[in-house]
Amino acid sequence: MILYDYVLSASCYKVRLMAALLGKALTLHAVNFHPAREHKSPEMLALNPKGTLPVLTDGDTVLTDSADILRHLTVNHPEWQSADDERWLAFASDLNDSLGLARLHDVISYEADIDKARTAGVVALRLLEAHLTEQRFDGLIFLTGKTPTIADIACFPNTALAPDGGVSLDPYPSVRLWMRAIRSLPGFIEMPGIHRLHELVHPA
Repeated sequence: MILYDYVLSASCYKVRLMAALLGKALTLHAVNFHPAREHKSPEMLALNPKGTLPVLTDGDTVLTDSADILRHLTVNHPEWQSADDERWLAFASDLNDSLGLARLHDVISYEADIDKARTAGVVALRLLEAHLTEQRFDGLIFLTGKTPTIADIACFPNTALAPDGGVSLDPYPSVRLWMRAIRSLPGFIEMPGIHRLHELVHPA
């Protein structure tokens, strides 16, 4: 499988993260999204006429939507699937259009109504906090149950990167606990702005 990838893209990262958690190998093809706009090059438009990233090729299969790629990666992994995933994949799209857009504005000066994007991002975070708080009351940590699914992986990157777009995560304790749980998963990998958990080292 080849992932046409931009290292700073939250949508590309969720694909890399999902593959790492599954132990699946990806060949990464770096695309200079900014400033070179290689995602709009003839080569990339031949793969994806929408001119967006990520793009995953698996043999003759070409996938150009991160949610479809997550479904593809987990097709033989029912433990990573739940009946509520579609709801949260749609919510992940809302996060991308709010928190993700605010981050693009602040990081690469992408044109956006920044106040609208941040306001929508805060609304999304409040909904996420309310849901995760209810989950905690039921003894659950992840979005759909006791174990993570593609729902968590889809929603995690833009949430974790919210501060890059000027939206603080300080008011959302349940969201922070959820993010910690994801960062604790075996096989978790980093991206710029999202780091692994580091155990405290006590001197002997």
